[in-house]
Amino acid sequence: MASVATTSTATLFSSLLSRPSFSLFRTRPRITCSSSSTSTSSSSSSSLQFNISFAPPKPKPTQTTLPRHQRQLQENDDDDEEFGGPQQLFIPWIVRGEDGNLKLQTHPPARLIHALADAKTQKPKQKKKKNDGDGGAKNVKLSKAARRFYNDNFRDPPERLSKVLAAAGVASRRGSEELIFEGRVTVNGSVCNTPQTRVDPASDIIYVNGKRLPKKLPPKVYLALYKPKGYICSSGEKEFKSVISLFDDYMKSWDKRNPGLPRPRLFTVGRLDVATTGLIIVTNDGDFAQEVSHPSSKLPKEYIATIDGAVNRRHLIAISEGTVIEGTHCTPDLVELLPRQPDISRPRLRVVVHEGRNHEVRELVKNAGLEIYSLKRVRIGGFRLPSDLGLGKHVELKQSDLKSIGWKN
Repeated sequence: MASVATTSTATLFSSLLSRPSFSLFRTRPRITCSSSSTSTSSSSSSSLQFNISFAPPKPKPTQTTLPRHQRQLQENDDDDEEFGGPQQLFIPWIVRGEDGNLKLQTHPPARLIHALADAKTQKPKQKKKKNDGDGGAKNVKLSKAARRFYNDNFRDPPERLSKVLAAAGVASRRGSEELIFEGRVTVNGSVCNTPQTRVDPASDIIYVNGKRLPKKLPPKVYLALYKPKGYICSSGEKEFKSVISLFDDYMKSWDKRNPGLPRPRLFTVGRLDVATTGLIIVTNDGDFAQEVSHPSSKLPKEYIATIDGAVNRRHLIAISEGTVIEGTHCTPDLVELLPRQPDISRPRLRVVVHEGRNHEVRELVKNAGLEIYSLKRVRIGGFRLPSDLGLGKHVELKQSDLKSIGWKN
């Protein structure tokens, strides 16, 4: 059977290639091919025929001025007129059927189409290797212009030595200046006696009392405290407890919440006397504390004063006229007698001031001939003491809270 297939194939291609101008990619007129096959078991004969039909010829273009490449195509078509006119492209496929015999067809076999469909025509994309951590970024060398742009716009500028020590929690601003004057602070191996020296903790080596100052400064912390009675806002006196002692648990859990960062040194923004309760801000940001507590900011502060005794109209007029405190005449922004409540027998006054002088509300009420039973601060700027905040408890302030207080940065 193999010899028969070989003979029939050879006969077909010999008939197709008999003319010298034949091209494999051009169609031919109807072709009929036959071959005889012999079997070893019987001497029966069969013929193998291929019947090839062709598409109709292309219409010949009219005789007009054609471009050069079209004239060449027309000349090639004229050469084929002897084969019955210009013919269309045709590729014959000789395949073996399921019966084992060869046959001629105009479309490729199904297994070839499936193989082409399953084949990957594009190269697989190579996955880029990710750099572990920032190792790749650290090895990149930046130009001088890029480093200068980063230092001017993103890197924190050098700050005064006393301010850096206070931010690191060494001592207060004054305490840090005293340490510098005493020669207990060294910068890059040399004793520094000038608090105004500009330093950068990330690049400068700073020692205080023989201990290295950490390169990373603690983050800024802003807390709102409901101050109870009997606590003072400074740590110098030993007769009363400081409000900072209310944050002992907060500082003990600092390392768990902020691993690798030094602990902040907390202090109060302004002061409330030992007998006054209410809202007070605790932070480690000296610039924030200076701007909020300074009288030039004119930040309104609201107090609720409970009066021991009766309050008349003349008392309200006297309070609204103000009084002289530390050589400055201070007048309140608002004085209002609050409605009586069933559970509170004493009258209450709502007083709003912006000067921020020491004992300002108490002096205003005292000048009017009244005596304060209790005093509570309920608002600083636009931030009001949360109603659900317990006595002696604190809450962290958000950026929106800081803006309502009056912090512009």
